[in-house]
Parts: sequence; structure tokens; C-alpha cells
Amino acid sequence: MDATIHLAQQPEADELLGRSPLAALVGMLLDQQVPMEWAFLGPYTVAQRMDSDDLDCAEIAAYDPEAFAELLKEKPAVHRYPGSMAKRIQQLCQYLVAEYDGDASAVWRDVTSGAELLARLKALPGFGEQKAKIFLALLGKQYGVQPKGWREAAGAYGEKGSYRSAADITGPESLAKVREHKQEMKRAAKAAATAKKA
Repeated sequence: MDATIHLAQQPEADELLGRSPLAALVGMLLDQQVPMEWAFLGPYTVAQRMDSDDLDCAEIAAYDPEAFAELLKEKPAVHRYPGSMAKRIQQLCQYLVAEYDGDASAVWRDVTSGAELLARLKALPGFGEQKAKIFLALLGKQYGVQPKGWREAAGAYGEKGSYRSAADITGPESLAKVREHKQEMKRAAKAAATAKKA
């Protein structure tokens, strides 16, 4: 895996995301209830705190849960909810060790269709339907993982020229457009909820 990524908006963190399948998965896992750049900076921060230049699936899976939670809680915290996210990262790594021999890229390496890839991503701990679709779109748009029907499997996130999610961020300008889209969606949802009450 070797891609030029701009999700963390920080060179060292983005370089790790570009070469490490596990870092990309962990960044996506962390991408909720915090700004996107903070989430995708997380894998780099964890690797640094583990005195490594990459994340090791087996090492994280076997790490003492309390000690791993402390690693994420250390200031600045890796996430707004470092304790629960530490648990989720460990569950993800334990699953990857059990199902894919600790090789994160094996999740997508031999898939033959977008539907198969979506099913594999949805099976990952912490990856619901939406997160799986966003990550599938990210793989297709920025990592060159494009099995047959990948855009369709990713739904709206797979659309060309869209600015909906992490999959569409290639720099500060596109990050601003994605933020704008998310705010627009929130406003629409709020307006719909208000209309429903009326």
C-alpha cells in the first residue's frame, strides 16, 4: 500500500496512513464524534507512544487493556472517548489476528467484487454500514482498491466528484467542502425534525 493521503493534515501522520493498511483502518474506526483530522492523527500518535513507526496488529491485540487505554488517554488524548476507543481498537486487532492472520490488507486484497468487500468491512468490529461504505469509497478513491462494482457498493460515498466523507479529502480545500456538506446535512436533518414536530 503506497498512497498520498491528506486526512490528518499532518505530513508524518498522513505518510503512515498512506503506507499502513492497519493505520488506515484504525483512523476510520476513530472517525466519529471528533474532527476528522483528529481521528486520522490517532494511528500515528498510538504508534509513537508504542515506540514504533507503524501499528502492529498482534502487539495491539495482546496488549494489556488497561495499559492500552492509558496510552490513548495520555495528553493530548487520542480521542474524546479514549477508554472506549482503546477497547474498540483492540477488538479490531483481535479480529484481524483471528480472521486475517494480523494482516489488515488481507481484508481487501483478494476480493472480487464491491459487495464482497462491503460485507468484509461490515464484519469488522466497530464498522457499521455507513463506516464500511465510507472506508470502501476511501479504498477505491485514494488507495486504488477497485474491485468490480466498488462505487455501487459504496453508495453515495462512491460517487465521482462528491464531497461527502473522508474518502473525498485530498487537501485543505476538499476538507472544507466535506465539512460544508456535513453541516448542510445537519441543517437539513434539524429542519426535518422541526417540521415533523410542527
